[in-house]
Amino acid sequence: MGGMPMSTGSGLADAVHGYRLRITSQPMSGMAMPVRFVITKDGRPVTGFQPEQTKLMHFYLIRRDLTGFQHLHPVMDDQGSWTVTPAPLGSGSYRIYTQFVPKGGAGAIVLGRPLSVGGKAAADVPLPPATRSTTVDGFEVALSGRVRAGTDSPLQITISKDGRPVTDLQPYLDTYAHVTAIHAGDLAFAHLHPSGTATGGGGGPRLTVEADLPEAGRYRLFIQFMTGARLHTAAITVTSGPAG
Repeated sequence: MGGMPMSTGSGLADAVHGYRLRITSQPMSGMAMPVRFVITKDGRPVTGFQPEQTKLMHFYLIRRDLTGFQHLHPVMDDQGSWTVTPAPLGSGSYRIYTQFVPKGGAGAIVLGRPLSVGGKAAADVPLPPATRSTTVDGFEVALSGRVRAGTDSPLQITISKDGRPVTDLQPYLDTYAHVTAIHAGDLAFAHLHPSGTATGGGGGPRLTVEADLPEAGRYRLFIQFMTGARLHTAAITVTSGPAG
C-alpha cells in the first residue's frame, strides 16, 4: 500500500472529525478563474499538513454526470488559504473534493462540497456502460478482477499501445497509476490505493490497486498514469458487486 494512510470520509460531507471545508471563491462559466478554500478545525484555519503521495493537498473536481474530471494540487498561503485554478468549467452542477493529512491527525481525510456554475447548463451525458477496457491517447487500459463492496478487492490494470505492453511508465505521485473512483448517483469518492510504490521509469504493463469501494453499484474510475513526462487520464465504468 506504499505506506499511505487510509482515508476517512467519502466526500459527501464538508466536515469530518471537526475539520471543515469552506469555499471562499469560485469560477464563473467558461473562465479560467481560481477556486479558493480553507480547511478549518474548531472554526480556525488549519495550516499544518503532511504530504500524502508527495502533495499536501489533493483537489478533485467533477461534473454531476461524471465528466470533466480534474485532479489538481493547490497552493496554500501563510494564513491557511488554498488556491487552485481548474480548466474552464461549463455551466452546471459539480462536486469538489479535498483530500489531505493534517499534522498530528489520525490519517487522510476527504471533504466535499457541491459547486454550482451559473448559466444555461448542457444536458447531462449518460454514464457509459460497464466495460473491461478503454482507450486514451492511443493507450489501451484493460481491467481484470472482481470488485466487491466493503472489502479490499485486487484490481489489475494492464496498459498497452499498438498491441504491445507498455513498460516505460514513469512515477506519478510515487506510484505508476493513481486511481480515483466516483460512485454514480450520490458521487461518493474513493481513492484506490496501489500496491507498492514507483521506483523508477520502468513501470508496467501490469499494475494492481486495492479497490475498497464503500457500496455496491456503478462507479466511474479515473486511472492516471505518466509516460514521456505526459499525464494520461483514462475513464472507465465498473460495477461493484455486493459484499460477501
